[in-house]
Amino acid sequence: MPPPLQAHRLLISHRRLPTPARRRFSAVSSVQSPPAKTLAPGPATSSILSIRGSLLSGERTAAEITAEYLSRLRRTEPSVRSFIHVADSDAVREAEELDRRIASEGKDALGPLAGVLVGVKDNLCTANMPSTGGSRILEGYRPAYDATAVRRLREAGAIVVGKTNLDEFGMGSTTEGSAFQVTTNPWDESRVPGGSSGGSASAVSARQCVVSLGSDTGGSVRQPASFCGVVGLKPTYGRVSRFGLMAYASSLDVVGCFGSSVFDTATILSVVAGHDKMDSTSSSQNVPDYASELVPLDSLESKPLNGLRIGIIQETLGEGVDSGVASSIKAATSHLEQLGSVVSLPSFSLGLPAYYILASSEASSNLSRYDGIRYGRQVSADDLSELYGESRANGLGHEVKMRILMGTYALSAGYYDAYYKRAQQVRTLVQESFEDALKRFDILVSPAAPSAAYKIGEKINDPLAMYAGDIMTVNVNLAGLPALVVPCGFVEGGPAGLPVGLQMIGSPFSEEIAVCV
Repeated sequence: MPPPLQAHRLLISHRRLPTPARRRFSAVSSVQSPPAKTLAPGPATSSILSIRGSLLSGERTAAEITAEYLSRLRRTEPSVRSFIHVADSDAVREAEELDRRIASEGKDALGPLAGVLVGVKDNLCTANMPSTGGSRILEGYRPAYDATAVRRLREAGAIVVGKTNLDEFGMGSTTEGSAFQVTTNPWDESRVPGGSSGGSASAVSARQCVVSLGSDTGGSVRQPASFCGVVGLKPTYGRVSRFGLMAYASSLDVVGCFGSSVFDTATILSVVAGHDKMDSTSSSQNVPDYASELVPLDSLESKPLNGLRIGIIQETLGEGVDSGVASSIKAATSHLEQLGSVVSLPSFSLGLPAYYILASSEASSNLSRYDGIRYGRQVSADDLSELYGESRANGLGHEVKMRILMGTYALSAGYYDAYYKRAQQVRTLVQESFEDALKRFDILVSPAAPSAAYKIGEKINDPLAMYAGDIMTVNVNLAGLPALVVPCGFVEGGPAGLPVGLQMIGSPFSEEIAVCV
């Protein structure tokens, strides 16, 4: 039975940038929900604003809001399977404590995310919950600390409801690679939710939580957002601390977020972004309040996009892209044609093979720490070498082993120049290509994936076909750029169509533009 999900939502935003030209523009994000026998009424703008308004007015308590989400989670989880671990008792306790603080302190007790239930991808450490990375080798592992992004959410008043499912250590595009369970797509439970952050995307789509955290190494936030019909935001590399994120490919990994509206994802980013002394790669650039100037449709001028330069990436609408996806993107961008033009990125097709060489190479190094001694599962053995080998053989899944082998091969003495060095050269070309394009355009747009969600099991035995699905997203990670995905249409499939996502790419640290387009 399809789960009861959120009603149609529309959020239009406007922001005046501090540039000499003082260009004015706005953003439209429409999030529609999967079919359901019962539709839960959704607020006109954002779940976060609705919850805050309810708490301030006394219309509802945090305990009542939490109980509603937990009831929906229990009802839908047997079929959706978004969560590896649900901390329902902790969530209830935290909500009751928030109600007591509101009763004694009033609105001063409300942080920006007070009473907001958050799902956290299970490769982000949480001190009071298991953190497995979707792998048997870490089954039962409980870190002694929260990841910085999780800690900042808690400090803002958010309630962490549980840990969401993922492809093992983030290596996959369907969430079928989890060692524990296969998550389904709420729009059609016979289809994948995308990956590797499929659990986080599915949980928001099914309204099991308000917002969620994911990680994006090559599209793991943006592709699931497209498949599940939610908003997904990948920040600039370094915008959000990676401390507490289980490393896959350290030069590509980014902590991202999901929400049912642009406002909600912008609010989450404002909370989790910023420099962190525990992560030397985190940026010290000032963090704007991304959501502060998002306003309703009726407050905008007649041509709110006037002056914005938009480039549609030519290579993303040709061969290899489903006709329905291409049609949806063209329809969504048709009103933008007078604001921009088609732009070519000659190195675009080179990014996919370069990404898999670099990501696998870094993974082969990062995952060496899982040896059965320092972390997780340990197999009895007669000597140290056998202990290492058997612990990893029994604890790591097929896809993870394959990528470790690929990366080790690419880094070996006889093949380093032919593979790893050349991939780094291609990465430079990709960065230069984007840099040149973003000098001429404020935003580049493309599909978030070449197809809508496909059937569970359809590509599990064809890894090359699965890897090809990342063609729209990996270049953004190679260049370290921010990107936002919003639902823009539907294609045939499932009970009532399958969502398609539009990807918008900006210059480094220009998230305030991305959330306003």
